[in-house]
Amino acid sequence: MKTQITLNVNGQQHEVNVDPQTPLLYVLRNNLGLTGPKFGCGLSQCGACMVLFDGKANPSCLMPVEQASKMEITTLEGLADENGNLHKVQQAFIDEQAAQCGYCLNGLVIASVALLDENPNPTEEQIQESLYRNICRCGVHARVVRAVKKASTT
Repeated sequence: MKTQITLNVNGQQHEVNVDPQTPLLYVLRNNLGLTGPKFGCGLSQCGACMVLFDGKANPSCLMPVEQASKMEITTLEGLADENGNLHKVQQAFIDEQAAQCGYCLNGLVIASVALLDENPNPTEEQIQESLYRNICRCGVHARVVRAVKKASTT
């Protein structure tokens, strides 16, 4: 049965009329038109669907929208500032060409933002550890680590 649910996404309130058990990922993409988070494995294991829940990176593919309504949600689209300037992590990923096919990019950027918010100057080991949940089959991990390191110094 559908219910009216209020979500705080990217600093704005959104009313959606959905089944409370619908995964947040589906609501973000289908109801709100936010396509940064991607469907990957559907098991919260690949990182493609990551968003920030109250500043912490977590998968959205299994999170019931009802549970997510209690949190502040930030997607890839919400990282830029009010003037449209990219977040320093987004810019560093572009500068370091830290993307290949781009499917995993959402999760890598979101996890990197969460890391730098918690630890502004991480070591390479800490960067790699923070990205362990993100599967990238294109093999750009060295460029991703460089991008995160670059963002940590700007």
